[in-house]
Formats: sequence, structure tokens, C-alpha cells
Amino acid sequence: MEIARIEARLAHRLHTLRTERGLTLDTLAQQSGVSRSMISLIERGESSPTANVLDKLAGSLGVTLAALFDEPGGGNAAPLARRAEQAAWRDPQTGYIRRNLSPPGLATPIELVEVVLPPATRVAYDTGVRAAAVDQQVWVIDGTIDVMVGDAEHQLGPGDCLAMRVDRPTAFHNRGLTAARYLVALSTDAGRSGGKARNGT
Repeated sequence: MEIARIEARLAHRLHTLRTERGLTLDTLAQQSGVSRSMISLIERGESSPTANVLDKLAGSLGVTLAALFDEPGGGNAAPLARRAEQAAWRDPQTGYIRRNLSPPGLATPIELVEVVLPPATRVAYDTGVRAAAVDQQVWVIDGTIDVMVGDAEHQLGPGDCLAMRVDRPTAFHNRGLTAARYLVALSTDAGRSGGKARNGT
């Protein structure tokens, strides 16, 4: 899916989620710690925010980061998402790639995301307690990553799986010379987006 289309979807989704929750730009800025001007730029499709900024907004809106790239389906979405149709987003700061594997708009509490983390790259999220509780499991497919969950550090290799509650700062670090690829499975107490919640790293 082309980058321009993904950024346009992000702009629309953020505005829709904010207005559905009755939040002004000022209120969301105060809750998320992201400036009002930055939120406005994102909603107008005039900014390429980092993963950390998007995660702060998602946390305040009660959805997962991946939900910001979703499209509402009203519970009647198709149960199949072909590879070519899956939204893949590249973080402008680190170059890491997130691909939403789950069918968009499908009413389900489970979400799958594929992540490719370039070598010698670290992605950090400083979001703490979220508007909706998010649990995730990280399963490494290729390469190795170090995952910081609060003060705890975990070294993961191919086949390793780490479960965590997303309620404290986390970081993913690929210290290797090749890209690391891993699957993230997420679930939220509120279900999925569009009034239902969907974070992910």
C-alpha cells in the first residue's frame, strides 16, 4: 500500500477517533503530551510523526498504535487481508517498518502486526498507563532484539516469545548487523478500534 495513502488514512483516522471521543485538540494535547500544533499537522496530513508520537496519541485515545492506520468496518469487514492490501508504515526517524496483518475494521479483540527493525536501531516508547489496557506478545522470527519493559531487559532470539502488559515505557533494540523481524500479537480490554480499541510496537 503506497505511503501517501497510508498517511492520508492516518490523518483521517486520528481526526475521527479524536472527534468520536469528544476531545478537542487542546484536550488531546494535554492528555498525550503531544503539542496541539503537531496533532493538527498530523490530522491535516502535513507531518510525518514518529512512532513514539503516534503511540502517545494512541494511548490517550484508548487504541493501539496500529489502530491509527486502520479503517472502520462497522463489524462487517472482510475476514481476509491479502499481503498487498495490508498497511505498512515506515517510521521516519528510525526506518523501522510496521505492517498491519489483521483484516482492517474487523471486530475482534486480537490484532497481529509484523515488524522489521533495521540493524543498529532502537525504537523507544515512553507511554505509561493507557486509556485502555493493552497486552502484547512478541515472537521473534529472524534476528535478535533486546526488549526493555520498564527496568527489565529481555534478550530475544528466533523462536523466543515475550508477553507483556503495555503500561510502562518500552524499547526495542536491534544490536545486530542484519534486520530483525518479529510478530506482535495484541489484545485490548476494549476490543478493536472505531469505538473499539486496538499498541503495538
